[in-house]
Order: sequence, then C-alpha cells, then structure tokens
Amino acid sequence: MAKTREQKEAQVAVLNDRVANMKSAVIIDYKGMKVKETEELRKNLRAKAVDFHIAKVSLARLVFRKQGIEISEEMLKKPVAIAFAMEDEVSGAKEIDAFAKKNEFIKILGGILENKYIDAVKVSQLASLPSKQELYARLVGTIAGPARGLVSVLAGNTRGLVNILSARKDKI
Repeated sequence: MAKTREQKEAQVAVLNDRVANMKSAVIIDYKGMKVKETEELRKNLRAKAVDFHIAKVSLARLVFRKQGIEISEEMLKKPVAIAFAMEDEVSGAKEIDAFAKKNEFIKILGGILENKYIDAVKVSQLASLPSKQELYARLVGTIAGPARGLVSVLAGNTRGLVNILSARKDKI
C-alpha cells in the first residue's frame, strides 16, 4: 500500500531530526533479512542508543540533500536501512559490523561521520576503534599508573624495614 503524503512528510521529519542530532550513521543493505533478525538487530542497537530506520530511498536522498550531506547516487538505488548513533560515534558501526559478521544478508554500504559520507571500509575502521567508555578507562589507567607505582615503591621500603626488624627479633 502506497504511503500518503502526510506519512511521507512525517517520515522526512523524523529522518531530518535524526540526521540533525546524530553523531554518526551507518547505511546498510538489508535485503534478505528476516523479520526476526531485523528485530534482534533493532534490540541490540536500541541498547547502545542507536536508532534504526528503514527508509524509502527518495526520502533519505531528500533528507541528506537538505542537510548538505553528499551521498553517492549508486548507493541510494536500492532500499536501505540507516542506523543513527545518537550518543557515540563508534557504537552504531560496532553493532552493525558485529551483526554483519553473523548475518550474511547485511551489507554495509557506507556511513556518515561529521556530516560527511564515508565508505564501507572507513565504517569498518570506525567499528574497530574503542568506544568512549573504553578510552576513558584507558585514560584513567594511564593516569593512575604512576601513582600506583609510587605506592608500590614506598610500600616496598616499609616492607623491607619490617622484614629486617623481624629477622633481628628472631636472632635475639
């Protein structure tokens, strides 16, 4: 059943909002996926604050043009699904990449990062980057490392003194 003009305008408004507020997006070819697999993907993405939309190509092209994002016409010739990462640039790409490895029907076509189109290879590279939380944990570990070393050195001297006094007590 064809969509009415109001439904199309509503979908354009939703897509426009997502594109305006996203950190990154991954565009995939989902042809051949079963409903169960699509729902599983949606659930996984929702847990990572990623919105998943199956968009009509003409509407997606309209929204991208309106936002000033250049997308190749070749990519938008078949139905696509778009995963909008709203909180973290890496989370959407990571989830889609992991799901694509388990499901042969998903094909990453490209993505958007900093309002510029990136190809599928760059999306895979983006997926291999650590998330913000992982980077924060590494930073804290790096900052805490010297302090931890200092505490170990200072405790070593005290421990050595206690061992010497204990040996001296045993000798007497």
